[in-house]
Parts: sequence; structure tokens; C-alpha cells
Amino acid sequence: MPRLPFRSATPVLVCAGLVAGMLATTGAALPPSSDTTASAAADHSERISAPLSSMTEKGASALVDARNAVAEARAVTADIDASGLTVPASNTVVDTRALGVYIDKLGDLDIMPTLLIPALTTDATAEIQNVRITTATLRGQLDAAIEKKAEEEAAAKAAAEAAAAAQAAAEAAAAQAAAEAAAAAAAAEAEASSSSSSSSSSSSVPSVDVNVDPASAQGIARSMMAANYGWGDDQFACLVSLWNRESGWRVNAANSSGAYGIPQALPGSKMASAGADWQTNPATQIAWGLGYIAGRYSNPCGAWGHSESNGWY
Repeated sequence: MPRLPFRSATPVLVCAGLVAGMLATTGAALPPSSDTTASAAADHSERISAPLSSMTEKGASALVDARNAVAEARAVTADIDASGLTVPASNTVVDTRALGVYIDKLGDLDIMPTLLIPALTTDATAEIQNVRITTATLRGQLDAAIEKKAEEEAAAKAAAEAAAAAQAAAEAAAAQAAAEAAAAAAAAEAEASSSSSSSSSSSSVPSVDVNVDPASAQGIARSMMAANYGWGDDQFACLVSLWNRESGWRVNAANSSGAYGIPQALPGSKMASAGADWQTNPATQIAWGLGYIAGRYSNPCGAWGHSESNGWY
């Protein structure tokens, strides 16, 4: 029985096995159904669209962030202008022009090729950071200026309150001193009036009941000074100067303020303590005037010195 020629069939079988293995490995051994084809296409579409969608979302987020950064920059400039304060920065306006360009480009995402979005987003994010750094610097300087102003106002208020308290204390002290001086003057005047009354009734007071010329009035005063107070010519000279200025030594000298007589008593009725004839009697007026001078200024030269300094005694 003759043998079959197997050698020539071997290469065909090997090739057939390799093809079968490749088909089994790739899944192409059997023709795919229509359901299998649709599912694979959808899965492939999802794998491609997911990264593209993420790119667009990041671009949209960068657009929102860029607009917020511009608003923040404008707000800090407006706040500085409204405060009226000075900040160290030479320019209080944040430069957002470059960021504005990115905002315009990001606003066209719906018509922009998707693969260009990532680079645009990265550049826009970097510019957003630059704008925010400048904005934060200005905001910090404004806050520091506001705090400094508040501290200065608080210090000024404290100083004003301290000055007011010091002034009030000084006024209170001055008022007390004035009250004490007035009380002392009233006591001295009462004592002088009492002394004048006693002097007018003594034998050393001339009894004159008529108006006299200035020279005669001066003679009366000189006599009363020596007899009642022991004052000499030096004090008499001061008295002459004083009453020359006040009344010219006239018994009926009257002033619109109500002052009257040789010593210009204010009011003139004060001289009634020295005598009821105070309106016409130079001796009564002089007696009262010498008592007033002795009680308030110790002597005529003291009264004359005060009159020289102040214009009154």
C-alpha cells in the first residue's frame, strides 16, 4: 500500500494554526455581532471625550477666577481712593491689561480648538497669580495706613482730653484764688472803712463842709496822712500823682462808670462809711480814700505803682 505525501501538508497546517491563534488573541476569530460593535464604539468615545471635557472645565474655571481677580484689583484701588490715605506704592492701580486679554480668549472656549485650551489655561493662571500678588500688597498697605490713622486719632483724642482736664483744673484753681482774693479784699475794705470812720471822727480830721480847690484838698490829705498813718513826703508825692490822675483832686469829680469824688470811689456811696457828707466834703472823701489805700495797697506809693501798671487802683 503506497504512503501519502504528508510533508507537503505540514506548512499549511502550521500557518493555519498561527492564524487561528492570532484570531483567538485579538478576538477576531468570530465575526462580531452588531451589539458588540456599538458598545465598543461608545466606550472608545467616552475615553476620548473625558479628557477633552476636563480641559474645557479647567478653562471655564480659570475664566471665572480671572474675572474675580480683576474685580478684586479694582476694589482695592477704589478703597484706597475713598480712604484718602497715602500708601507706599507709587501706583495704586493694578495693571490687569494682560489678564484682560486672557479673559477675552477664555470667553471663546466654545469655538476654540480643545487642544489649545490647556496652554491658555496655564498662562492665564500665572497672570491671575501676578495680579493677586499686586492686589494683596496694596491691600496690606491700605490696612496698615488705616491702622496708623486710627492710632494717631486715638493719641490726639487722649492728648485733647488731657489738655482739657488740665485747663479745667487750672480754671478751677484760678477761680478759687480769685474768690480768696475777693474775700481778702472785702475784709480789708471793711477794716479800712472802719478805720476811716474812726479817723474821720478824731480830732486829726479837719472839719470841712465846703468844696475846696485842689491845693486845699491836698493840704487836708497831707495833714491826715501824717497824723493817722505816719506817712511822709515820699508817700504824699505818690498820692498827689495818683489822685491827679483819678480826679484832679476835685470833690465833685464824677465818672460815667459811677466813680465819684477825689479818690474816685466806685460807687461813690461807699464813702458814706466815712461820713454822710461824702458828696461835698473833701475831708470825708480823703479819709475814706486813705483808708482804702492803706487796707489794699499798704501805702500811696503801692497804690500808685499798681495804677502805673494797670491804669487803675
